[in-house]
Order: sequence, then C-alpha cells, then structure tokens
Amino acid sequence: MQINTKHIDSLSSISSDFKSKSPCKFVILDDFLIPEVADNLYSNFPSLNSLKVKRKSLNENKVEDYHFERWDPSFREVREMIQSNEFLSWISELTGIPKLVTPNNSLGSGIHQGGDGSFVDVHIDVNFDPKSEMWRRINLLIYLNKNWKEEYGGHLEIWSPDMSKCEHSVSPLFNRAVIFLTDENSPHGYKAIKIPEGESRKSFYAYYYTEIGEGFKYSDSRFIPRPNDSVLKRTATQAKESIKIQAKRLLKKLGIKSLDFQDTNKK
Repeated sequence: MQINTKHIDSLSSISSDFKSKSPCKFVILDDFLIPEVADNLYSNFPSLNSLKVKRKSLNENKVEDYHFERWDPSFREVREMIQSNEFLSWISELTGIPKLVTPNNSLGSGIHQGGDGSFVDVHIDVNFDPKSEMWRRINLLIYLNKNWKEEYGGHLEIWSPDMSKCEHSVSPLFNRAVIFLTDENSPHGYKAIKIPEGESRKSFYAYYYTEIGEGFKYSDSRFIPRPNDSVLKRTATQAKESIKIQAKRLLKKLGIKSLDFQDTNKK
C-alpha cells in the first residue's frame, strides 16, 4: 500500500485509539502516505479555478471535484489504493466496521479546495446513499497543505453532539489524515481561512459504506449553528434547514425522488 508502514504496523494501537474516543470516534494519523506519494499529490494538485463543483452559500464556500481522469495519474493511483482489498481490510479493522467499501464516483472519493475566505459551517453528513442504497459509515480526509501556518486557521472542528463546545480542533497539516465515524456524534466543519494569494486549503477525501444493517437510522445532512454565531446567522441557518426538510417531505409525498440540496451550485 501507499500508506506509511508505521500505520500498518501499529494498526492495533490505532484501532484502540479510534474506539476509545467519545462521543465522536476518530483518529489523527500524521505522515499518512509515503512521502513521495504525498509530494506528488501536492505538486500536481489541480488549480482552484479548474475544479467543477462550486459550493457557495450561507453556510459554505469551497470547491471540489471527482473527475480523476483530468488530473495527474498520482490521484488515480491513490484512489485505487484506498479502494483495494488490502486497504479496505485495514480500515475495517481500524474502525471495527466490517465489509467497508468506497464507490468509484463522487460519493466515493475526490478532492476539496478553498481559497482565502473559504469555510464550511458545522454540519452533520447524510448517512445514506440513495443511488446504491448503502449506509455511509466513515470519512477519510487527507490534508495536503505544505507550510500551513497557525494563523491561516482552517482547523477541522469536531463539536459535541449538543453543540455546547468544540471538542477537538485539528490543523490541516500536510500529509495528515483524519478518519472519523459518520453519525450524529460528529458535527464538524471549519471557520473561514485567512491565507495569502496563491495559497489554498487542499484535501483528498474518501467516504466508506456498508450494506444497511442493524443499528441504521437515517440521518440527513444539515448545518448546525455554532453557539457564538450571530442571531441573524443562527436564524437564517435554522430557517434554511427547516425549508429543506419540508421540501424533501413534500417531494416524498408526491412520489418524486429527493434532490440533493447541497449540490445546487454544481457547474
């Protein structure tokens, strides 16, 4: 595999660390990929303007893409690695969730990027893929930001489920991976970054799924205001999320397949 051998050799302790976390189960792995692989991804990371999915709204400002055929072969090689049986076995053992898989499309893997001012408000991820009818279980984020400075911000925030406090703040340092469980206990996001011209916040993402099984309870994607958000921001976010829920209920009642309201800025 293309991940650092120390993470293969120490799988048992990494798994124990992941499973010991509460309420959100997660683990941080520095030097995740072997150096030459991480360097290749960084050196060949697509430009901000070339990415096709634009997400700019009240609650987020970033771009992303999943068209690996447009990019340097190093990206396809990493995607093939994280889809391999060897890696699936590794991440299943790490998380204690058997038979994890990741599809070969936008719901499986891709890249995120954000320029100056980029942010994603705290949110819960949807835990169900209607296309494959599979249960989304695990997020893997690999950060690819060399020389990232503390004053740039952009830390991944993991909040308590009741949004009373930020439990963890993780700097998006180069070749750092974060693996976390996708459920109601993992509200996460990042505040607006302040970076020089020509810099950006870069990451490679992968999402892992299983068949629907015992314990599944549908959870839709939704943004959640921080306690220190302005009254206007909290009110607007709550109103938007309420309208989204009502619209989806109406579509379901009419027998119309639900739309992905988070993808309205695709271009």
